[in-house]
Amino acid sequence: MTGFLGQALLYIVPFLLVLTFIVTIHELGHFLVARAFGVKVDRFSIGFGKTIVARTDKHGTEWRLAWLPLGGYVKFSGDLDASSVPDQAGLAELRQRVIAENGPGAERDYFHFKPIWQRALIVAAGPAANFLLSMVLFTLLFSVVGEQISPPRVYQVAPGSPAAEAGFRPMDMIRSVNGRPVFESAQVTNTVILSAGDPLTFVVDRGGRDVTLVATPARRIEQDELAGRVRVARIGLVLAPLQSDVRFRRLNPVEAAGKGIETIGRTVATTGTYIGRIFTGKESGDLLSGPIGIARAAGGVTQQAVAANPDPGFMAANLALTFISFAAIVSIGIGIVNLLPIPVLDGGHLLFYGYEAVARRPVPARVQEVGYRVGLALLAGLMLFATWNDLQKLSLFKFLGGLA
Repeated sequence: MTGFLGQALLYIVPFLLVLTFIVTIHELGHFLVARAFGVKVDRFSIGFGKTIVARTDKHGTEWRLAWLPLGGYVKFSGDLDASSVPDQAGLAELRQRVIAENGPGAERDYFHFKPIWQRALIVAAGPAANFLLSMVLFTLLFSVVGEQISPPRVYQVAPGSPAAEAGFRPMDMIRSVNGRPVFESAQVTNTVILSAGDPLTFVVDRGGRDVTLVATPARRIEQDELAGRVRVARIGLVLAPLQSDVRFRRLNPVEAAGKGIETIGRTVATTGTYIGRIFTGKESGDLLSGPIGIARAAGGVTQQAVAANPDPGFMAANLALTFISFAAIVSIGIGIVNLLPIPVLDGGHLLFYGYEAVARRPVPARVQEVGYRVGLALLAGLMLFATWNDLQKLSLFKFLGGLA
């Protein structure tokens, strides 16, 4: 029983810490831009449920720490509904109430009466804060650790694999994939993973001469240490550079920031490509993860960091760097999800504001209501699908088939 509780804490506590930290930064983005535009804010809460401690600042905002660490929220004064985009009738009612309670002109401090461009910036500030957080964390990481470049040299070719059929040989150095130069093993791996069933053209350096090879990635089931059982595209190569191939360089803060921005851009592009392949039927969505998958990954990276070296000082430093990297990646994911054009998310609000900017009036209440319900259904479906994936990776449904 004690072992089970220890394992549960190992997975749950890091997950909650990372999630609450990232969501708090997201909400802080909304809050800071709203405050800059003079919007009245009723509450900024870290966590949900019963209040542990709270105080009210000079602007009348209640800062609150609650007992359930599952993120947080910011509440603007005058929010009428869950979608936070009232229609004309709702705005008229709110205006009358605010004027009656606080006098003429008081409505100018309320979010819904701000110019549409200000409202759009306030909404977009949440996802922007996530990307900014990732950039800061990556900058810190690359500044402290530096950059190691591991060129994509072929170490082993699996017999009977697509790579073997294409003619790959050990010691080949991959120079380009589909005409794009590659300099690191990760570039090759990411391209292969996102190309199941699509022929890839490789140019390799073999003993000083260029050789062109064509291989088509095929999906196979693997047991990943962090993700569990996953179906992923491979061509059957093990990439491992020679010691003389590996290069390491220190990065100054400017170079580290540039590398962080590059990493964010690559992650966003990879995510967009993967989502696009799901909609076109080229991917099944097996790699999508929900809270269970994120918690499993959080626990996994914690275990790896602890097991790397028993020395307390090294362990603490390794844990810090591991969580910086993990939080940066998760923050990008939360930023991307919140920009999806689903009415219950920031992207849905921006979609409504786009309509309002063109039509010069808010989206009708009935349309908002339908959109909100559809958005909830889509979001719930996405979460259920991701959770199903997580459970499949844990092999909990062997009797139902799937990945088992």
